[in-house]
Amino acid sequence: MLAGDAPACELLRHGALEVRGRLVEASNATLLCGIEHDGVTAECVYKPVRGERPLWDFPDGTLAGREVAAFLISEAGGWGLVPPTLLRDGPFGPGMVQLWVDTEEDSDLVALAPPDDVPEGWRHVLRAEDEDGDVVALAHADHPLLRDLAVLDVVINNADRKGGHVLHPPDGRVLGVDHGVSLNTEDKLRTVLWGWIGRELTADAVERLGELRALLEGPLAARLAEHITPAEVRAVGDRIDRLLAEAVHPAPTGKWPPIPWPAF
Repeated sequence: MLAGDAPACELLRHGALEVRGRLVEASNATLLCGIEHDGVTAECVYKPVRGERPLWDFPDGTLAGREVAAFLISEAGGWGLVPPTLLRDGPFGPGMVQLWVDTEEDSDLVALAPPDDVPEGWRHVLRAEDEDGDVVALAHADHPLLRDLAVLDVVINNADRKGGHVLHPPDGRVLGVDHGVSLNTEDKLRTVLWGWIGRELTADAVERLGELRALLEGPLAARLAEHITPAEVRAVGDRIDRLLAEAVHPAPTGKWPPIPWPAF
């Protein structure tokens, strides 16, 4: 499936945007907007390309397209792990728009806490000292949808999977947001979701990856090429091939810091 949530995408594509505020904690211009079309209303995030902060390792003006490409890959793989996202014109020019997802907290599936406070059954990622010298543990839930998100992050080479980029809305879904620094050809995987290192991929993950790889030989590649380079599209296929050949959750390569900073 390449279309995603069709009604939501229709609203995002054709709706009138009204800027309501700015999310000041974001490193790039990130605006909260109301959106309305044919009597249907919602909220969305709008990230204009002109508000992107230049990065040394990603071409200027490409982050919005990478967010859209991450959504397309999630949908093509049947994961549904990224809120509806597309590229369109807005009050400050072209940019990414993404359906807003209400949550009480950014995530209750990832935690940085004293080791004794980590819930039983969670997967530990690392131990470290905080600014006060106290020992803390980075851990996450052993949740099947979170595990799917970890696989998706490998596929899109996500360089910034912070705990705060994992959403767990009341309906039970798990969603990932902020994929602007993804899909580079060089290994840049940085994530808090390392808890399954060395474990075999689930049968469902293997099936989804196989289907996704087949789609890359056809319509999906053309859709992605609207947002990322041909070399970056080929790199998606290479990462899928490697995952399928090894059939386990990978470990950090050592070529890149494995955890984003800050972790939340």
